[in-house]
Amino acid sequence: MLFNKSSRQKAEINGSSMADIAFLLLIFFLVTTTINVDTGIGLVLSPPTDEKTDIRERNLMNILVNAEGLVSMDDKQVSINQINPILKNFITNNGKEAHLSESPQKAVISLKTQRETPYKIYIDMLDEVMGTYNELRDEASIKNFGIKFDGLKPGTKERDLIISIYPKKISVAEPTE
Repeated sequence: MLFNKSSRQKAEINGSSMADIAFLLLIFFLVTTTINVDTGIGLVLSPPTDEKTDIRERNLMNILVNAEGLVSMDDKQVSINQINPILKNFITNNGKEAHLSESPQKAVISLKTQRETPYKIYIDMLDEVMGTYNELRDEASIKNFGIKFDGLKPGTKERDLIISIYPKKISVAEPTE
């Protein structure tokens, strides 16, 4: 008797569902992955104007950060920790001393760096300048309204009054070689 060998089908793996799974995994990872984006420095610069603004020398505080990371304010070398008290004295002078600003409304802070300035030193210096204005605004807000400046709602007369007392007039100059 002859044994008939039954023809067996070869085993196959169905690949159509694998493509579907791979596609679903791809979509899942694309949707759930977050991409970190550097946001940079949160500083809003005023738009350029066509008119020439005359600033008296006494109302201008020049801050320079050189390539070695050394900070100088009006040609006097200072440390990062000294920026805040010097700026407070400059801004709140109200014309008392001849070499300091006439009023907080006329005080202008000019920031300048060299191209090789360490980024961290520049950010620390900028934080000190912004922190000084925040402290002055907080003090004025507490004195006038009993709450910190951040507690005042945007667009209110109270907040606008504090901003008019201590406007942030900061000039960021192009880096030099």
